[in-house]
Amino acid sequence: MSAAEGPLVVGVDSSTQSTKALVVDASTGRVVASGQAPHTVSSGAGRETDPRQWWDALCEALRQCGDAAHEAAAVSVGGQQHGLVTLDGRGEPVRPALLWNDVRSAPQARLLTEELGGAKFWADRTGSVPAASFTVTKWAWLAEHEPEAVRATKAVRLPHDYLTERLTGQGTTDRGDVSGTGWWASGTEAYDEEILAHVGLDPALLPRVVRPGEVAGTVRDGHDLPFSRGTLVAPGTGDNAAAALGLGVRPGVPVMSLGTSGTVYAVSRHRPADPSGTVAGFADARGDWLPLACTLNCTLAVDRVAALLGLDREAVEPGTAVTLLPYLDGERTPNLPNASGLLHGLRHDTTAGQLLQAAYDGAVHSLLGALDLVLDEDAAPSEPLLLIGGGARGTAWQETVRRLSGRPVQVPEARELVALGAAAQAAGLLTGEDPAAVARRWDTAAGPVLDAVDRDEETLARIAGVLSDAAPLLERPTDTH
Repeated sequence: MSAAEGPLVVGVDSSTQSTKALVVDASTGRVVASGQAPHTVSSGAGRETDPRQWWDALCEALRQCGDAAHEAAAVSVGGQQHGLVTLDGRGEPVRPALLWNDVRSAPQARLLTEELGGAKFWADRTGSVPAASFTVTKWAWLAEHEPEAVRATKAVRLPHDYLTERLTGQGTTDRGDVSGTGWWASGTEAYDEEILAHVGLDPALLPRVVRPGEVAGTVRDGHDLPFSRGTLVAPGTGDNAAAALGLGVRPGVPVMSLGTSGTVYAVSRHRPADPSGTVAGFADARGDWLPLACTLNCTLAVDRVAALLGLDREAVEPGTAVTLLPYLDGERTPNLPNASGLLHGLRHDTTAGQLLQAAYDGAVHSLLGALDLVLDEDAAPSEPLLLIGGGARGTAWQETVRRLSGRPVQVPEARELVALGAAAQAAGLLTGEDPAAVARRWDTAAGPVLDAVDRDEETLARIAGVLSDAAPLLERPTDTH
């Protein structure tokens, strides 16, 4: 390993399936060392993980980084959004964390919307309409189904908050991640006392919201990590806000992330408030806003279809008139939490490759349907769509996005953008720079641009028609056993 040109920082990405750590040269953006360790998600009625697995995975990922982690001057944690972490008086988990893709709180989401002024109230107050992924709905579910866990809870945290607190010993969060809870008022940038009172959550149980550029704390004694005592800890943020930092995204540039979930978002100067609930009005980690739409079913759902068909994920074939809506885990966009997958238009001459292409089309259709709502009116339609996430390097994903969007598509060469964004945030603490400017200096968005092709209006219209006709069927609860 060659010597670093500047101070070293660590960026962490604690996602649904694993935790990754990068040691990065703050001057150049060069990745000096990296590590990764998995954690498990329950596959029963809900989606849960013991938060202690995230800490153990972080320890292992940093161990793999070797001596470089010891030299880091600052660290920041990016983490999966929305998860509900409940801690007792000793800081230990009361129960496994309820993750973002646990949709059991869909009834509570509907009730909360109805009981507190309707969708417009929520959009105006918090920027978003409650969905089953949001933390406030999970707290309401827990209060109804596990009241003993609520009584034992002395602190409520998000996943990235939990890891940051174990580093510093202080309960903190940031505006980007807290904006996805449903109990933070985006207009006043403060916890919403009316909403908290309605769901019976004492604000004393919540972490302090650290401002952009502020130090969240320093690494405390008595931990298992290779950091020196006194290493600076940045506020951290949610995974999408961290990826936006990692790309150095400027306002109006569209981003599509293809991972376990699919997301489309853009940085905006304007505070969003969509009463339809399609767009979540999140804050970003800098002081702007990050209107975002999210689907539950993306790469894992399409890979599952490929496995069922016995195909490689790239083995798609064109020329299909079949429609496949891959809502294998319910769906958030469109808001159909009880839905299952739907296949329509199957014929004798339909091939397995065409079925697989239909799964790609169905997944991308959901994301593109929200893209116009995410973007400001003054965003240029010719602006390349930044394609990131695990699926972004797959040819089938790239070509499906090009064909259905009609936009040029740029695929950044930089990997692990959530961890890079966290590293840029840590570097900003040392240099006083805007973390997005740090990422632009690192040139993290550089990558090939695929030219625009004619938009496949026929396929888009066919999928929209099937979705409209099938909506009553899709909204019916299905037996998951």
